[in-house]
Amino acid sequence: MFPFPALHPAERIATGYSWTECPRWHDGHFYFSDMYNRRVIRLNEDGRAETFLDLGGREGVDGAEVVVAGTGFLPDGRMLVNSMFEKLVLVYDGRNVEVHADLRGLAVGPINDMVVDAAGRAYVTQLGCDLWRGEPKRDSFIILVGPDGAARDLTEAGEIAGANGIALSADGRTLVTAAAFANQVLAFDVAEDGSLGNRSLFAEVDILPDGLCLDAEGGAWVAQPGGGGAVRVVDGGLVTDRVVVDPALAGRSTACGLGGPGRRTLFLCCGFEVYDFGKSRREGRGSIWAVRVPVGAGATRP
Repeated sequence: MFPFPALHPAERIATGYSWTECPRWHDGHFYFSDMYNRRVIRLNEDGRAETFLDLGGREGVDGAEVVVAGTGFLPDGRMLVNSMFEKLVLVYDGRNVEVHADLRGLAVGPINDMVVDAAGRAYVTQLGCDLWRGEPKRDSFIILVGPDGAARDLTEAGEIAGANGIALSADGRTLVTAAAFANQVLAFDVAEDGSLGNRSLFAEVDILPDGLCLDAEGGAWVAQPGGGGAVRVVDGGLVTDRVVVDPALAGRSTACGLGGPGRRTLFLCCGFEVYDFGKSRREGRGSIWAVRVPVGAGATRP
């Protein structure tokens, strides 16, 4: 790896949340999941927050805990939301929440992040095991959800060790995802029908990779919960840049996304307590950090 990556110190722009995750920039607004408070938050440019979606009153199917994870937007503007332990992809039209896809027959563990392509197909990652219950780690497939809600395992892409953050290139032809339990970032070619092929190793990283995003030059920003920020890696594993946060104020860095003017602001989700839902809610130490970076996202997704 390159021994001297450029350093970019980030500043905290919002705090008071549980475990923050899955940052998204859409239609001029910044969104993130306040997971254990069962909310999606929209943050305005002045740092003022508003609740965009509140699932606090939802009863989980089969008694499952309702935890909001990955989100994405369909071409018609509706938001898709992963309900992690229900194993459901929900759809929100601004007023009503409905089930878009039921993944209970496919997911072998809690569903996690997602990216939605230009055609409205959602690629959903899953951890493969319930870490909160101490289940042993196991590999699992990415799940493809069509615009009509029909879903299937992408068996042709092979199983992945803890698939986590996921992103698409601007042309929609390359998908990358973090194999968290293997300390790898993987890349795939995307076919016209949405299937994945030509699996390759994009990068090996020194610390577990979590949420990620792509920029317009093909670099991947990867959040590292044990690394105090995020790194930018290019195909082959070269680390070109590093965003750093104050660990005493930020805790662990869980996910990152590009947004703001020119999509050149890297937003970083950080938190202190991921396993104890109640403690995470009570303490409210989850936060959002931001810093301008040299390369914007262009039309990459999410």
